[in-house]
Amino acid sequence: LCRGGLAERLCRLQNRERSAISFWRHQCISDAKIPSDKSGVLIVKILEMFEECTIQVAICQQLEQSSAMLSSEDAVINAGEPILKVLFARETAAHLKSRPQDVIHIYPPWQKLLLKNADVPVIMNTYFSQKVLLSEHSETREQTYGLTKMLIRKNIISLAQMFRLDDLDDELHQKSSDNQVACAPQIHNNCDSNQHPLAQSAVNDSLLEMVESQGAVGWREAQVRVVIQRVYCLPAREGYRSHIQGNKPLLSNRGMFCRLCLLVQDAYGMFSEVQLQSLSSAEDIEQYCRRWEGKFCCLAGMKILQRTTRGRALGLFSLIDSLWPPVVPVKVPGQSQDSEMMTTNVPPPSFCYILTAQSGEIHVEVDEEEQISNLYQPPAVHGLKEILQIDGCNERCSFWARVLYLRLQTKHSVPINQREIGLFVTDSTLQNVVHIIPKVVAVSVAASCVLSTEITEALSVASRLVFFKDALWENGRIICVERTVLLLQKPLLYSAAGADLSELTGPVRLDELDSTTQANSICAVRGTVVGVNESTAFSWPICNRCGNGKLELCPQDRALLYCSQCSEVVISPVLKMQLEVFLSCPSRSQSTVKVKVWHEMSFGLFVLINMLLSLQSYEVQSVLGKEVGLLNCYVHSITSHPNCVALEEIVLL
Repeated sequence: LCRGGLAERLCRLQNRERSAISFWRHQCISDAKIPSDKSGVLIVKILEMFEECTIQVAICQQLEQSSAMLSSEDAVINAGEPILKVLFARETAAHLKSRPQDVIHIYPPWQKLLLKNADVPVIMNTYFSQKVLLSEHSETREQTYGLTKMLIRKNIISLAQMFRLDDLDDELHQKSSDNQVACAPQIHNNCDSNQHPLAQSAVNDSLLEMVESQGAVGWREAQVRVVIQRVYCLPAREGYRSHIQGNKPLLSNRGMFCRLCLLVQDAYGMFSEVQLQSLSSAEDIEQYCRRWEGKFCCLAGMKILQRTTRGRALGLFSLIDSLWPPVVPVKVPGQSQDSEMMTTNVPPPSFCYILTAQSGEIHVEVDEEEQISNLYQPPAVHGLKEILQIDGCNERCSFWARVLYLRLQTKHSVPINQREIGLFVTDSTLQNVVHIIPKVVAVSVAASCVLSTEITEALSVASRLVFFKDALWENGRIICVERTVLLLQKPLLYSAAGADLSELTGPVRLDELDSTTQANSICAVRGTVVGVNESTAFSWPICNRCGNGKLELCPQDRALLYCSQCSEVVISPVLKMQLEVFLSCPSRSQSTVKVKVWHEMSFGLFVLINMLLSLQSYEVQSVLGKEVGLLNCYVHSITSHPNCVALEEIVLL
């Protein structure tokens, strides 16, 4: 809103008004009595009620103070008392839960409006209203009525009638009794309108209209039909963990509580995020994506958690922007819904409602047998080469890639479950290019990105082809953030957008160390050994069967080693060693290249080291001058003063 503008002033005024109403109601409840000050109080008895344009209209008779002290049944209607038409806003009507014969006290500042050519005055600004229960019989009746449904007649006023158009459609002249809607607590039926007599009139196709008509407290008698664009998991906050103690929270591999979420879109292009509260396991996210994405669903019993904007939720709106503009024309509010009035030339949404179920139950009915909606936009799959050439920032991208190596962030000040994971990936579009772009790309997996156990277990044992759905391209980096999904199975609906997604046929090649190599990347190194850092060298024995590095002395024979994991004596332990060597590399002739090696067996340099280890000693002079073949290394750091490159040999998956 423009600072100091009319809209901002109106927003502040509405906020003050809501605060004043809430404070007044709280004061009435805490006092547990009717305010004693009766000056200016309008006392009415409801004779008839109906709804028009979301406003509840009550035909009432004004009462005097003496008759107002009687119960609603004993208050005698005097024909001489004036008849009033009292307007109650939707929130006020929901608070009062009034019925015919109820007595209502309306406190200032109410206003009386006298209409031209109308005999009945209209009472407005009735926010400070209170229903009066003056006898035990009235309280009993209130409790009994509270358990039953109250039918409210809704007068449907068409725009044609409002503007007095001549070509009125006969369908607009519906009887009011056909449009009565019960104030039921919730609707649990699915989208099939034949299963419930009220469903036909309750199902809507506009999220915004549903929010405006039902309010923030919850959708009781209505449903909205939407398309599921995305299915993903979000990490739950601390407050949310205590809120879902009665459900089964999802525990991901990094020890975080998660919840299943849906990004849905209505026929008008409006988006909303629906946060569900339970999921049996992390593996369910894949089947939910396969079964639900692109399908229609009906939402019922929802309440609004938050109305968020683009500035507050950049991650959510980057995903929404990737789905905009719609692939098919959407409806335009306030216009005819004929096909010629539908358009794709609509600005992207600037706000989004975060919804959740009211009572902890899932109120989402998905028609899995229905065909995929035309409004659904599957992720456009691109090759890594194309993604690296994106000019924009904060854009979502989806791709297939083979994971070659993964590494956990080593900052010890950060808890393990909050550390970032680095995945180094490649595909055929990078491997087939001649030294223009890197052959391997780093993908950062933020702690907020939920990884299923299937993904983490698969990547811990072997190189796998992984589908990265809705990753974020930001400042030259690919980041898996909230609402990014990693899958092993190939989705059927996702389009390749002309990208080369062929499988890798030959061995994977890494970029050789040169002047363009950056820190926190992986590369291949070749050179000549020019020095050894003896002060940092150390060795330790490990089990030749399981690789356990914590061997103990055998209790029966102190000359032997014992493995507690195998529960057996280790006859032939393997001696593992860490050693730092300095290489002279032609590709970085001006830099000191330091490589940390610490594996018990390898090719190239380790063949020489293992030969020396077999003698339980080594001579530095025998290592110097030896040629080292291509070693796969992780680049820890690159400094210019001094000019040094710190590497660590790694083993690819």
